[in-house]
Amino acid sequence: MINASIMTFNILNILPILVLAGFGMIVLVTDVLSSRKWVNRNILAYISLIGIIIAAVLTRSSTGTTLFSFNESFVTDNYSLFFNFIFLLCAGLTILISHNYIKREDINYGEYYALILFSTIGMMLMASGADLLNIYIGLEVMSISIYILTGFKRSKLISNEASLKYFLLGAFATGFLLYGISLTYGTTGAINLKQIASFIAEKGGMSDPLMVIGMGLLIVGLGFKVASVPFHAWVPDVYEGAPTPVTAFMSVGPKAAGFAAFLRIFLTAFGSSHLEWQKIIYILAILTMTLGNVSALSQTNIKRMLAYSSIAHAGYLLIALVSANDMGVSATLFYVLAYIFMNIGAFAIIIVLSRKGDECIQINDYAGLGFKHPLLAIAMTLFMLSMAGVPPMAGFVGKFYIFSAAIKSGYIGLAIIAVINSVISVYYYLRITVIMYMKEPAREFVPLTISPLMVAAIVISVVGTLQLGIFPSKVMEIAQRSILMMR
Repeated sequence: MINASIMTFNILNILPILVLAGFGMIVLVTDVLSSRKWVNRNILAYISLIGIIIAAVLTRSSTGTTLFSFNESFVTDNYSLFFNFIFLLCAGLTILISHNYIKREDINYGEYYALILFSTIGMMLMASGADLLNIYIGLEVMSISIYILTGFKRSKLISNEASLKYFLLGAFATGFLLYGISLTYGTTGAINLKQIASFIAEKGGMSDPLMVIGMGLLIVGLGFKVASVPFHAWVPDVYEGAPTPVTAFMSVGPKAAGFAAFLRIFLTAFGSSHLEWQKIIYILAILTMTLGNVSALSQTNIKRMLAYSSIAHAGYLLIALVSANDMGVSATLFYVLAYIFMNIGAFAIIIVLSRKGDECIQINDYAGLGFKHPLLAIAMTLFMLSMAGVPPMAGFVGKFYIFSAAIKSGYIGLAIIAVINSVISVYYYLRITVIMYMKEPAREFVPLTISPLMVAAIVISVVGTLQLGIFPSKVMEIAQRSILMMR
């Protein structure tokens, strides 16, 4: 018989997740009612935003404690709560930039918002997973939702192709992850992260070859989700084919969730054997940021350029994992938060300038933007400078913290390679700025009508990018406190 007090405690621990699930269902029911003209479909975005705000408030009320529930398979601590805020912020900004876009593209269906909420639930499960099975369930909930969102423009062949490619490669990567979980369980007899860590400590290291193979397969499965080399091939095509707000969402949310799980698994379960996996991650970090930056140099499509840019940023975040110290973990939290503002902000500008049947995705399409729409050009410049790591933007501070963590751990060579890569990235980011201000318009910029929700998204992104760059200490202190109870 289940103890009622334990069950109540378990439910309270996952209350933000239950709220999102409930609002996802409300959105679906409201969409059915709207099809019968009983309610206006335009309120679906506002219902979703209300759910996100309530979930954020409930998440805030849980800070300061570490609580395990569901037989210690789910943990609520400051680390998971920080990531939960990141996921909720990402979902909220995505809804803000989606409202007018999906009406314009004739894909204004309730399932769109519900899938964003459900994928956010999967991300929260990954960040709070205290065992491998719970992390896997979260990953699948997130992934299936995003597979569908990628192909949401059903009438567009490129969207269908992107969804199918993402699904097939994602299913393949999930197989590797499951094999890794199976081998880890077979050798340790546990899927709980702390129990795995205890087993490894008792054995004095990872002496069993099957455990080493299992760990390697976990790297493959999670490497696909964070788009690290050589598991990155899907990124450019999927980013290009997906609806632009979905591209913005998947470029940040799943990546953040992947790193939340990556850090939780490898620093908790395999932390005592970090020398076994640091060399692998070291090589992956160099390959990922180098290939991402070099490939981005030749791109003429801005969505593909940002796709390769996303790969490069995954390489920078892998440096923090290599460092395997508290500064590296807190730097990851800070960097992912900064990346949300500058990346979603850039995609918001792309959406504003696009029209139905004429998306503004070629880099030359931005020629003359600085004169036609100076405020949008200034915002885009801020986002590009931040991603390039130019002070005093958020991206510079994030890279500074990550590179400092590497140096603190003795990986000076890795930090130098990262700095060189960051310098390379300046070229393709500043190229957009130069085109906006130094070239004659290559297309006609029609008078723009920007919705209040889109204005809010761009303003929030600009303020966040500047705030984290000029006054980073407060957020960094919160990030540092968030990891104190993680291990």
